[in-house]
Amino acid sequence: MSQQGGQTRGRGRGRGRGRGRGRGRGRGRGRGRGRGRGRGRQRQKEIWKPLTKLGVLVDSGKIKSIDEIYEYSLPIKEPEIVDHFFPGKDDLMDEVVKIMSVQKQTKAGQRTRFKAIVVCGDKKGHVGLGIKVAKETAQAINGALRLAKLSMIPVRLGYWGNKLGEPHTIPTKVTGKCGSVRVRLIPAPRGAGIVAAKVSSKILSYAGIQDVYTSSRGKTATLPNFIGACFNAVAKTYEFFTPNLWNLKPAQLIPYERNSQFLKNKKEQDKLVSSEKDEKKL
Repeated sequence: MSQQGGQTRGRGRGRGRGRGRGRGRGRGRGRGRGRGRGRGRQRQKEIWKPLTKLGVLVDSGKIKSIDEIYEYSLPIKEPEIVDHFFPGKDDLMDEVVKIMSVQKQTKAGQRTRFKAIVVCGDKKGHVGLGIKVAKETAQAINGALRLAKLSMIPVRLGYWGNKLGEPHTIPTKVTGKCGSVRVRLIPAPRGAGIVAAKVSSKILSYAGIQDVYTSSRGKTATLPNFIGACFNAVAKTYEFFTPNLWNLKPAQLIPYERNSQFLKNKKEQDKLVSSEKDEKKL
């Protein structure tokens, strides 16, 4: 302590606990990596890099719609192709129908896993069904959604009676089977609604069918077989031509043949890019 002119000056050493943003040792909540919402940087949207010929044609704009893929019966092996044609959440809707546990007997005991059943569709003539088994529920749901997009099929709609307005039902009677279950779909008049069980009605509604009668037989309590039989029945509407489609023009060359030169140039370009990257690493 020193006294000068009646004034005293003291030097104390204390550690304050204020919530400031200074450089002291206070317990402040500064701009750091907090534990709350928004921790870290936002994840950037992954850029899709197609791996198949169909994916390259879709990404480059050579194929304009998903119906062109179904017209030539081309297999879809990348779910990003479906996301390309249905970019918005309202364009393609999905729903988890059921999550159940399945068990397998092993030497170490029972192994429990989860089975997820997911249905997706745009309610305008496209529907998909996916079934996946995984150790965790989230993995099962994501895998089932991926399979539902890969298995998406077109649905041909028709009329009951006079052809007035937009198509509202299926064109003919169809039957689908899976295991011991048989599901039969029958056209219905406008306003009848979907007369079906709760499980099968989800497939029909996501397919865009507004009016239909159904009948089923077999072990319908087995949910995967029941919903699979309904899905197979809906798929049969696109397996044949009704009389009003007999005069259609013959199909042209498949997209692979029409764009063969483009695919060749694209492949050579990718090789050059990959070789340049390898040289930079060395």
